[in-house]
Amino acid sequence: MKRFRNVVILLFAFALVVAACSDDESGDSGDATTTTAAAGTETTVATVDLSGTSVTVFGSESSDEEAGSQQDALNVFAEANGMTITFTGARDFSDQINAQAAGGNPPDIGVFPQPGKTLDFGGQAFILPIPQELVDFSRPQWPAGTLETVSTGDTVWGLPNKTDLKSVVWYNTAVFEAGGYTVPTTLDELLALGQQMIADGVTPWCVGIESGPATGWTFTDWMEDLMLRLQGPDQYDKWVSNELAFDSEEVIGVAQTILDIWNSPGNTFAAGGSIAATAFGDNGVPLVEGDCAMHRQASFFAAFLPEGTTVGAGQEVDVFYFPSADDTTPVLTAGTYVSAFRDAPEVWAVMQYMTSAEYSTERQRTQAARKGGGQSGYLSANLDQDLSVYNDLEQSFVAILQNANPARFDASDLMPAAVGSGTFWTEGTSAVNGDKSVSEAFAAIQASWPSS
Repeated sequence: MKRFRNVVILLFAFALVVAACSDDESGDSGDATTTTAAAGTETTVATVDLSGTSVTVFGSESSDEEAGSQQDALNVFAEANGMTITFTGARDFSDQINAQAAGGNPPDIGVFPQPGKTLDFGGQAFILPIPQELVDFSRPQWPAGTLETVSTGDTVWGLPNKTDLKSVVWYNTAVFEAGGYTVPTTLDELLALGQQMIADGVTPWCVGIESGPATGWTFTDWMEDLMLRLQGPDQYDKWVSNELAFDSEEVIGVAQTILDIWNSPGNTFAAGGSIAATAFGDNGVPLVEGDCAMHRQASFFAAFLPEGTTVGAGQEVDVFYFPSADDTTPVLTAGTYVSAFRDAPEVWAVMQYMTSAEYSTERQRTQAARKGGGQSGYLSANLDQDLSVYNDLEQSFVAILQNANPARFDASDLMPAAVGSGTFWTEGTSAVNGDKSVSEAFAAIQASWPSS
């Protein structure tokens, strides 16, 4: 526990220097320093004892493993510093945080899975700019460009604390062995493999996009991976900024390619009866039981495999990189950022801990323990974390992140929230259901793009 108490002392050493300088100039004696962020909002960086304080944290992860491990990791810091930290997770985080912020009753810290929403909240002054001391602490611990995802000019609105690798295909090794199938290394090989499986009477894919109020986000993931592969990173970036419109021929073509794959006779197993009615997390059991051969899902999918499932080379389930259409290795990533709603020393202390290598290490350790020592489903790109707490498969995920060429953050998470976590989900689901054509659905998405 002592090392986590020392974290507080080390993290705020720079703040203490600033406070000392401030005291010398003003003659005041105090135990906190006030700094002015780029947007002009004053934020207080703690230099005080945290004993007896409390902080609330709210995020989108709600399972026993994911929400529980966050509470476990936070408890380590809380107990070491004599404070209380309470984490709450909800699948409808996006809706709830909107209502809480608008109603003036937000948590102290929000764990945002959509940087677009983080930027929206910053623009509406719901959240506070990150003090420069915390920016300087976080930046060298994460890959270049990480903080820019949640920045407006020089103002940073969030700190990274989790990374998801999305360009991954999970597959049933027994099905592959029985069919004599080999892992594809190109996108053409992957599509040809699917057709060969159908011809052999094997269902290639498990697919489900249901996720409560967030239904449709797994469709957007397929869109993003294939936009990177079929249109390239430059077009991807233009799509994110709406320079390449949703109702353009290029974007509609990618969406139609996905639906053509999913709707091919014999191609898709949907445990819920239809793709839109099948929860994204309900694909673990049918994959393991051989109802399908493959499932494209992020690195966190390990948390949704049945308890006791062995994963890795020669095990029940293995993974391969979602292959490219050319000689590049594009990688789609996602993750969470923590942002502050309340200006208080204890809030900034917890924020700084949640972006640290210590938090990444402890979160992985506790989530793996909650999974019984198997795949944790957690991943972090923190460069200073202790990789020994990851197993071989998880370390290979980190290697994919490090070898990405290029890497791009989840597009829907970067888009304005009204689109990325709004119409892209709902209209995409309408297209998947066949309620609208792709052209109709994507024209509606484009029409919803904010005008300013």
